[in-house]
Amino acid sequence: MAQSAPTSGAFPSAQSPVKFPVWSLVVFCLAFGVMYVPTFATLANTTWATDEQGHGPLILAACAWLLWGMRNDLFGRPAKPALVPGFLLLSLGLAMYVVGRSQRVIEFEASSLILILVACLLLIQGVAAVRRAWFPLLFLLFMVPLPGAFVQALTLPLKSVVSMVAEQVLYWAGYPIGRNGVTLTIGPYQLLVADACSGLNSLFTLEALGLLYMNIMNYKSKARNVILAVGIIPISFIANVTRVIILVLITYYLGDEVGQGFAHEFAGLVLFSVALVLTYGLDRLLAARFDDMGGARDGR
Repeated sequence: MAQSAPTSGAFPSAQSPVKFPVWSLVVFCLAFGVMYVPTFATLANTTWATDEQGHGPLILAACAWLLWGMRNDLFGRPAKPALVPGFLLLSLGLAMYVVGRSQRVIEFEASSLILILVACLLLIQGVAAVRRAWFPLLFLLFMVPLPGAFVQALTLPLKSVVSMVAEQVLYWAGYPIGRNGVTLTIGPYQLLVADACSGLNSLFTLEALGLLYMNIMNYKSKARNVILAVGIIPISFIANVTRVIILVLITYYLGDEVGQGFAHEFAGLVLFSVALVLTYGLDRLLAARFDDMGGARDGR
């Protein structure tokens, strides 16, 4: 009987199985843990302990889950290491880590994690693996703390706009409200719109959740994904204005102690509830158009 020729395709045939790089991954995980466990501890005690950027651990866990789910796709194919770009990127990542760790610049230290992950993928598997893992690697950017100068430059303008819109809505509703800068006066109470109410950090959190949602849903239409991603920006603003209005009304009817107590935390839950409902509603509106045009979910 004649022997059949090996089949061709993206994956190797049964006659020539690809060896899973177990030892390479074990060494990488050990080195990664030694380097970045102290970084995660620093983040947990500083940036991640704040309400504004407490989403960092969730981003990290989501990326780990996504990468673990695609492990066979990443490492079950023939390896084509890209040594030159891999070592260059690894050198840059290590330099950023050393500078960030020694000078206590947490933005550099956390950003180096992404560069080192990309470099190791290039060295172990090659460019194709980086292309397949592009979303988890890009998604890790939401884990990196926002630079202080960037936050300060945007916080005050955002607070001003949120205060102005909240004042106009309540004024149109017939409430005795006034505004001086970012301070709202309603009845006998004065409320200062704090930095946390600017909506900057909630915008990044909601954008991260939206991108993760689109990745899980696996929509085929790029236009649909772009519209949904951009649509999260005004949705975040509307949700944040709603939060401020609720806090103002609670203070007006129930007093300052109630407004600054449990109700303040409850308003944060309202913010994300409103944002998620509006995001889902926008997604359903887009489905009415794009699902009929081949923009439905891609089968896996």
